[in-house]
Amino acid sequence: MANEAQPCPCDIGHKMEYGGLGCEVQIEHIKAYLSQPPSTTDKAVIVVQDIFGWQMPNTRYMVDMIAANGYIAICPDFFVGKEPWHASDDWSTFQDWLKTRNARNVDKEASVVLKYLKEKCHAQRIGIVGFCWGGIVVHDLMMKYPELKAGVSVYGIIRDAEDVYSLKNPTLFIFAENDAVIPLEQVTLLTQKLNEHAKVDYQIKIFPGQTHGFVHRQREDWNPKDKPYIEEARKDLINWLNKYI
Repeated sequence: MANEAQPCPCDIGHKMEYGGLGCEVQIEHIKAYLSQPPSTTDKAVIVVQDIFGWQMPNTRYMVDMIAANGYIAICPDFFVGKEPWHASDDWSTFQDWLKTRNARNVDKEASVVLKYLKEKCHAQRIGIVGFCWGGIVVHDLMMKYPELKAGVSVYGIIRDAEDVYSLKNPTLFIFAENDAVIPLEQVTLLTQKLNEHAKVDYQIKIFPGQTHGFVHRQREDWNPKDKPYIEEARKDLINWLNKYI
């Protein structure tokens, strides 16, 4: 069914024509995209896909960008072979699609990837970055895995739980002011909860005038006014990893 009647507010944006600099690997039951840094390191970053899946060129571009900044970077298929969302899908079916891809139920896959990074890649300090659906994954895993030394959740928010503040390690939250998926009221609530309860460093940053997906799904040259925000958000992401990993 086409999506003219109920378009997806999580728009795919500008899909890059990008082949990637890394390679695909099999990790037990999971496929993953792995990108190596210019020189040997014991630092690694897990990159978690948005709803459009681990093979999305834009996400692989972000993986390669992180690797170029000195990290072993890996994007596992946290959908574990299930179909990603497609831009042509009917938004009215999204909730049913999402029920079989619970962003707060990826512990098994996360543990497998962490084991791979430690044993096969000799990573000793590991962080995690996620976009959209992957941002929810980051938020959730940063409350469970103390070995994740830093997290960056990019337009991902947990709405259905009270335990949103028990972060184990420093976490950066990046949001867009004009996000049709995440109302600012939810960001305000998250801010209040973290201000009251968080015991680790965190930052919540809202980028003015930006929309959902701006960090990784918008071309830098599409709107000159947006370019500085895209670049700033990506710089913030890298700086947070550099500071805490």
